[in-house]
Amino acid sequence: MIRLGTRGSELARTQSESVAQMLSTLGVKVELTIIRTDGDHMAGSLARLGGVGVFAATLRTALLEGECDLAVHSFKDLPTAPVPGLVIGAVPPRAATADAFCGPATLAELDSGASVGTGSPRRAAQLRALRPDLKVVDIRGNVGTRLARRKLQGGDLDGVVLAKAGLARLGREDAISEEFSAQQMLPAPSQGALAVECRSEDAPWTGSSPLAVALGMIEDRAARASAHAERAVLEGLQAGCAAPVGAHAQLTQGGMRLVGAVISIDGTKKLSAECTFSLGQQTVPERDQAARQAGLQVAQELLDKGAAQITDLQASKTHRRPTHDSQALWAPGISGPNDPNADVSAH
Repeated sequence: MIRLGTRGSELARTQSESVAQMLSTLGVKVELTIIRTDGDHMAGSLARLGGVGVFAATLRTALLEGECDLAVHSFKDLPTAPVPGLVIGAVPPRAATADAFCGPATLAELDSGASVGTGSPRRAAQLRALRPDLKVVDIRGNVGTRLARRKLQGGDLDGVVLAKAGLARLGREDAISEEFSAQQMLPAPSQGALAVECRSEDAPWTGSSPLAVALGMIEDRAARASAHAERAVLEGLQAGCAAPVGAHAQLTQGGMRLVGAVISIDGTKKLSAECTFSLGQQTVPERDQAARQAGLQVAQELLDKGAAQITDLQASKTHRRPTHDSQALWAPGISGPNDPNADVSAH
């Protein structure tokens, strides 16, 4: 029996159950093991607990200590630094990478001065670029809590922006009024991808256990390459968890095209860079390295163009401050920074 570690939130369980189902169809017996993370039971903001990495750290500790055999993460919420003894054993087929607007109509149809909520500085910056006349509101909470902030449900916001993948996994695609293109809103690095982490000895490229074989069978080569390349943009920029950075890789004829961008928080400046790379390497580690090098190349080009001068690349959520057109609305009864059920992957 394979023990698959997961957080207890609805989105985390849904993601883990999808991987468990993939493995079960291959004849692998799987049971979900709920791992109570520091962020789930400690008082205080997610930022003070170490940002989104606190959830991954607890799952990784459980994996290293043998409390579980696998852990499923939203790839974009994983810290970029590797952990000795652990590897990304599989990246299943990727869900939608796009961001989605959930409101009464499209973003373009909102009245001037309308309020739009997001917990992501990257989305906030691009919202301001698209509609500088809107009021961008900093929000927290899980997907359901954020959707409930809309005036459509008696809340205080005209709309919210969330990851389409998270909405789809929770069966809430009905809330989407507009799906943004990558040209309108460049996604977060690795958005929509899941990372199935295992101990090094169970890696499909080194091990021969039934688990290693099964992980190799649920792997999607393009999903893995795109997620690794996009994450390497963050690595190369040494970007903090609140830096407005986007990246998107997609298949082209004979390879993959990677685009990265850094946006000023007020949305007035944007720097972009891109490159292409091959998926022809023979081993998984070789393909991972090729993807990483592509991401580092894009990051260096962004730095050469002046990325560090247009925004604070080291920004963390601990140091975020509302701008003139944004406000943090955390009040009793409203899911906020102390909310243990926040779905970090909805950011």
